[in-house]
Amino acid sequence: MGAFTGSGLLALIFAMGAVDDKTGGFGSNGLANVNGSAAAGCVVEIILTFIFVLTILGVTSKKANHGSFGGLIIGLTLTLVHIFGIGLTGTSVNPARSIGPALVAAIEGNTDPVSCLWVFILAPLVGAALAALTYRFLESSKA
Repeated sequence: MGAFTGSGLLALIFAMGAVDDKTGGFGSNGLANVNGSAAAGCVVEIILTFIFVLTILGVTSKKANHGSFGGLIIGLTLTLVHIFGIGLTGTSVNPARSIGPALVAAIEGNTDPVSCLWVFILAPLVGAALAALTYRFLESSKA
């Protein structure tokens, strides 16, 4: 709901201010910079989500005892993930972040983001699951 509301407000601001949306989809994700390749988009999103979720799991572990630095590390990792991914897919790493702008863009007449939305739902789920399995393996090998 947050991503949908935020994208809707962005559309409203653009309409009221007569401002052009330079992204064409209210910041929605896309595959144009990977030449429309859903496979390439999936690989990008799986890797980026894997890195982000593995970091979150690692710094929030009670065993690791990272204290108050966890939030900083998570924020910096999210920044890094975006630096690598924004030029490729727009960086989702969160299906909710992708759904809102795609739906608002579709309501405004641009259905391109909705056509590839499955990539930005499936790939982050796969990346997160792989990170969880990897973290579980790494935690069990420490004992």
